[in-house]
This record gives sequence, structure tokens and C-alpha cells, in this order.
Amino acid sequence: MTGTTPIRIVIADDQALVRAGFQILVDTAPDLTVVGQAATGDEAVRLARSTRADVVLMDIRMPGMDGLAATRAITSDGELSAVKVLVLTTFEIDEYVFAALRAGASGFLGKSVEAGELHDAIRLIARGDSLLSPVATKTLIARFLAGPASTVEHVPEDLDSLTDREREVMTLVAAGLTNDEIADLLGISRTTAKTHVNRAMLKLGAHDRAQLVIIAYETGLVRPGSR
Repeated sequence: MTGTTPIRIVIADDQALVRAGFQILVDTAPDLTVVGQAATGDEAVRLARSTRADVVLMDIRMPGMDGLAATRAITSDGELSAVKVLVLTTFEIDEYVFAALRAGASGFLGKSVEAGELHDAIRLIARGDSLLSPVATKTLIARFLAGPASTVEHVPEDLDSLTDREREVMTLVAAGLTNDEIADLLGISRTTAKTHVNRAMLKLGAHDRAQLVIIAYETGLVRPGSR
């Protein structure tokens, strides 16, 4: 994707008016273009593949294959590894958002989002970053790790493969810091900060920064209420 090539977007929501509204918002930015609309998760996966989309704006509650299953299908498919999923939710803290992040979504936005914020979010995740509000993410993860139905998939021993610096950087990622902010705080270059993040993701099998945050909480490296 070059600077002159628009970011290609699929909008997945079972309500036609919602899809139309988001298309209007997206189309106000010259560097973004909607290449398809899906009313179900199955359609979202098919369109992600056939349109060579860069980003899927994904609703969770849809008939048939829901947004969770569709997110998992996209992020686990090697041929769709470049496709990023941005979850759209009625509430910033939604009962399904944690599961969507665990499934590989790169972040989440409320459906009441303003056009400028939506444009910035799409650009952010299209370039490989994650969209995580630190406060919302910590509250969300705290809810689900503390709940009786929480299933922790990672244990502290998973962190043994990380260097001390990688653990430190992972903690800062979980606090919501960007690579630039991590670099400034630790007195290292942005490239070095990004390398530490990428190595931690690779060692822990994280699809993106959002999953790295989840692992940080699941393993106890970061605890709800810290920072």
C-alpha cells in the first residue's frame, strides 16, 4: 500500500443504515475507500478476500457467523494476514470486545465515533498499530479476568522466553504507550522500541499489539489497576 493508494475498507454490520452511515463517514477522507459492505460474518470474510481489503470494520452481533467468528477466520487465515479488523461496538466496554481482541482484532471503537476519529483509527491499524484506549482496555480486561467465566490461556511461564527489556516494553505497550512514547521514556530509538515489541509478539505468538496487551494481563505481568 503506497501513499497514493487508498486504504481499502469493508464495512460489516447487519443493519443497512449503519453500514450506509459508516460509508458516508469513510468516504469523506480522500485516502480511504469502501470496497464492500457485508451483512453477515460469512460475507465479511468473503469480501475481505475478494476485495483485498486492508481493514474490516466489524460489528459483533450479526446473524449466522457473528463478528467474533469472522474476526477469528480472518486473522487465522495466512492469505488474509494483511487484513486488520477494527471492532465496532455500541458501548466502549462491551461484553464481546475482549473476545474479539483475543481473536485477533486490532482494536475497537464506539459506533458514535466522529468522522475524524474514525479516519485516524483506520489509518492507525492499517499501518500495523493497534487502537486501544488504555483506560477502556484495562477496565475491560479487569472485568473478564476477574469473572468466574474467564478462561486464561497464558501462564506466567510463557514470559520466560522474553528478555528483561522485552518484558519492560511489553508492560509499556499494555499501559497504552505507542512506540514513540516507549522510545522517549526508555531513551532508545523508535526502531529499537518497535523491534522489542515485534520480538515479544513473535515469541508469544501474538497477532498484534492488542493480543500482546491481553497476554500481559493474562500472565500477570500487568495487573488491573497498575499504572
